[in-house]
Amino acid sequence: MIYPKIPLAQSIIQICLAKGIKNIVISPGSRNAPLTIGFVNNPEFNCYSIADERCAAFFAVGIAQQTQRPVVVVCTSGSALLNYYPAFAEAFYSQIPLIVISADRPQSKIDIGDGQTIRQQNVFKNHSLYNANLTEDVSVENDLKINKAINKAFTKKGPVHINAPFEEPLYQTVSKLDVDVTISAFKKIKHTISIDQIIEFTNIWNKSKKKLILVGENKPDEIDAEIIEFLAKDNSVVVMTETTSNLHHPSFLNTIDTIITPFTNADFKNFQPDILITFGGMVVSKRIKAFLRKYPPKHHWHIDILRAYDTFGCLTKHFEVNPNPFLKQFLSFTIPIRSAYKTTFEKIATIRKAKHQEYLSKIPFSDFKAFEKIIPSLPEDSMLHLSNSSAIRYAQLFAINPSIQVFCNRGTSGIDGSTSTAIGAAVANERPTVLIAGDIGFLYDSNALWNEYTPKNFKIILINNGGGGIFRILPGHEETPVFNKFFETSHCLTAEHLAKMYGFEYSIASNEINLETSLRAFYAQNDKPSILEVFTPTLENNKILLQYFKELV
Repeated sequence: MIYPKIPLAQSIIQICLAKGIKNIVISPGSRNAPLTIGFVNNPEFNCYSIADERCAAFFAVGIAQQTQRPVVVVCTSGSALLNYYPAFAEAFYSQIPLIVISADRPQSKIDIGDGQTIRQQNVFKNHSLYNANLTEDVSVENDLKINKAINKAFTKKGPVHINAPFEEPLYQTVSKLDVDVTISAFKKIKHTISIDQIIEFTNIWNKSKKKLILVGENKPDEIDAEIIEFLAKDNSVVVMTETTSNLHHPSFLNTIDTIITPFTNADFKNFQPDILITFGGMVVSKRIKAFLRKYPPKHHWHIDILRAYDTFGCLTKHFEVNPNPFLKQFLSFTIPIRSAYKTTFEKIATIRKAKHQEYLSKIPFSDFKAFEKIIPSLPEDSMLHLSNSSAIRYAQLFAINPSIQVFCNRGTSGIDGSTSTAIGAAVANERPTVLIAGDIGFLYDSNALWNEYTPKNFKIILINNGGGGIFRILPGHEETPVFNKFFETSHCLTAEHLAKMYGFEYSIASNEINLETSLRAFYAQNDKPSILEVFTPTLENNKILLQYFKELV
């Protein structure tokens, strides 16, 4: 076995090994050579080389998202580390375990004019669960810091930072370890709710005729089928799910904006819940957030083992447990109550569905029409990744096959990194993977295609409307040169040459008929990754979408 000669690098690698870390994403560089040598020469690690640091970190987020285990991402010193920050923040808000190990120069070389040096210690402090600032020597204190960082990533489901200073020479190797590391185990804490609390809160539940359960981003198969059925049969319960909730039942309301946008003040007042229960991650729908802030429930309970955001300004209880065991215990103490809450809104949903189909039948080719064709075409048992801005919002307007797992970087809701995350996820998950992306987000993250790991059955559906179309539906939009250049980012670029450069199959569609034909060929081809670029009219998309909400009544 080949090991780096530098003892500190040996310690980091051996502790990662002892903790069961498997996946290592390395951004090539010189100062991190001791870590690279150690990781790539140990067959226990799966090592990936991703040159662009921003892409590398999001690629790691994609793997960690799927495995639910910490992934290590390693970089050299200097500005390389700062390029990890967007993914680091995403991991923090999406509760994804990520371990950044940055190589550094010794502290004596910082701020004296030496090359490729910045102040790396605590650089992620606003979004890091723990910062391990190591010293060059081998010590129990260093070992404990490394242990603590990795333990936090495991138990708190988020990002940590280990900063390791190395002095030259960096490339020397040895065939025998020089360190005997200290390993500290992390305690597994069993989170439970007392019977007294269950009784207290089920007493409130059993007296309430209007209960709304709102589910944000949620891992697939997180909630047992019997719990889903129990909730579906309760007439006092309305369950609203987002596209990223991965929670399905025919009676659940899964197109939130379609249902509530046409509401009058009287409708909103009637829909105002007595109890709101939330679980899962970030909620996409601005309309449901605005509604619950204006018409807050008497009780808002959030179920999450780690944190509870007061998103609607009315949080009254945080149950610090996972949703599935909580609901299993809690619902067994509930009793049925007569209520028309659910049936009222099922009737509304039926009306909206008919209006939805009626409107789609008469509109011309556009973003909206493209999504109408794309969403039902997705292969069963596949994985769908959605980029932010328009893609995730259009997808929210359509029901998605329950066999499809859906993901989106909603922690920070940024356009950066969607493609990189999707490719990382596809590497870690054997399901065929489709990414639906907007043109600006795709171009922004185009270096994501610069790797040798993209599966042959990975597919990108690129909606090219010539700019950031989402800005056209926001209040204050005016058709001016300033808007087009500085807000929408108008362009005439396509993915054709990127596809050729990176070895992707490339095809296009620009109307309803050739989109349907192109989709069939797109899914049939699995010899290499593919991009289907769908061109839609820049100036019509926003009008068609805004008119949709007006015609739902």
